[in-house]
Amino acid sequence: MTQPDGQPPPEERGAATAELVMVLPLLVAVTIGLVWLLAVGSAQVRAVDAARETARAVARGDAAGEAVARGRQVAPPGSRISVHDDGGQVTAVVVGQVAGPGGLFGRLPGVTVSAEAVAATEEQAP
Repeated sequence: MTQPDGQPPPEERGAATAELVMVLPLLVAVTIGLVWLLAVGSAQVRAVDAARETARAVARGDAAGEAVARGRQVAPPGSRISVHDDGGQVTAVVVGQVAGPGGLFGRLPGVTVSAEAVAATEEQAP
């Protein structure tokens, strides 16, 4: 209820501030969580791109070491890249780790992202 001058009664003053103080930490935590989810999504896309790039390079006839080096440029930092060439097709697997958001959330475990790409071996021109 308001007083005739439009102001809230004295016992209700500051209620909005107290409610904001209670909700503000939750809003910050949700924002940090959403930003971290974006980082995980970005790392997954990078892993997919690295696997595809590595598999295509080996399928074209590039050396496996060169292809893995090219994949490492695209992959999330610290990722493992493995290549298997069975003669007819090349399979590249990328596995990476995304650390937790840190700070107050430092106890949260990291997330493992992985991707696999397969490419048919191309015929070499004589």
